[in-house]
Amino acid sequence: MKRIASFTLCLLFYLISQSQELSQVKYSNGSALTSFSFITDQKIVIRISDDGKIVEWGNLWDKGYYNYYPGKLQQYMGRVEYYGAEGDSINIGKVKSIGTCFITYYGSFEIPTNAGKVKTIGRTNLNYYTNFENEAFTGKLKSAGNTALNYYSSFDNEAIIGKPKSIGFNQITYYTTFDDKVLQGKIKSIGNMKYTWYGSTDRREYRGALKSPATEQIIGGINFIVL
Repeated sequence: MKRIASFTLCLLFYLISQSQELSQVKYSNGSALTSFSFITDQKIVIRISDDGKIVEWGNLWDKGYYNYYPGKLQQYMGRVEYYGAEGDSINIGKVKSIGTCFITYYGSFEIPTNAGKVKTIGRTNLNYYTNFENEAFTGKLKSAGNTALNYYSSFDNEAIIGKPKSIGFNQITYYTTFDDKVLQGKIKSIGNMKYTWYGSTDRREYRGALKSPATEQIIGGINFIVL
């Protein structure tokens, strides 16, 4: 009996450890959030937009490769299936599984702002802000598994409205309309990590480019890719 209990407990820990939790967050131009990433049991990266649409999927490049580029994925050559007539009509043609990872979507009969959005990636549940929330983040990802997400509201500075305010325990700040015009809307800090950029007084070809830190940073257990 003890052996059965031990086996069950080990299996439970294994399943938890293999869950597809949020692993990456990607920004473009240092300002616009482009995707949230989840890594499956088969090490396949699945990326979705903040409004619950699948953006891309593939395998991570090894950083030792000569053509490595932060955030770039290799094409996944394995099995990919799509929903047909057996599913809700709103989801016909959408990705059903990538490798052994199954994906489900909210149906047309559910909350209108959720309809058609990704509902689960493997064992990770995704929830979204509804139209009862502030209009600046209605329809955006609210939680991914145990990771909660908050956004700047329509009452905040116009340069940061709708941008992620916190992802998990990581607080995120941005340069506002009170800062250098070249920097407005760009990331200022993620958690304790400070971001600095070349401003309007720097050489023209550098303006708006990231000065420090490096493009990829693991902050609070999440890989932030700021391009």
